[in-house]
Amino acid sequence: MHGLTSRTDSIIVQSGARTGVENVSVVGSTAAIGTVEFEPGLKRDLPDMLDRLIPPSQSYGHEQAWHDGNGHSHLKATLIGPSVTLSVSEGEMAVGTWQQLFLIELDIKPRVRELIVTVQSEKTDRDPI
Repeated sequence: MHGLTSRTDSIIVQSGARTGVENVSVVGSTAAIGTVEFEPGLKRDLPDMLDRLIPPSQSYGHEQAWHDGNGHSHLKATLIGPSVTLSVSEGEMAVGTWQQLFLIELDIKPRVRELIVTVQSEKTDRDPI
């Protein structure tokens, strides 16, 4: 799991957005984006819970077709989802005190991931005409 909050906060600041929305998405079918209290216990608990819900198995249809060992990875990523859209208020993500944005790698081997961050905001005096 990787914390994304500080990265995406800096993108909001750079954009000059005061009120609007930020969408963060990951490119790929075996990683996901979500929010959680990003602390050591939950960084362990979330992957453990996903392993209990969707354990590695050779019986998944993906495994029977491709034999690449990551059928469960695709299912976990589908369950959580590839993106999160959050409100921007007063120039920052509108999240709870302990709520933070994260990326979770669910594949069986490390991957380099591409994130797409889109910030949309109301028109301000600083916007070009």
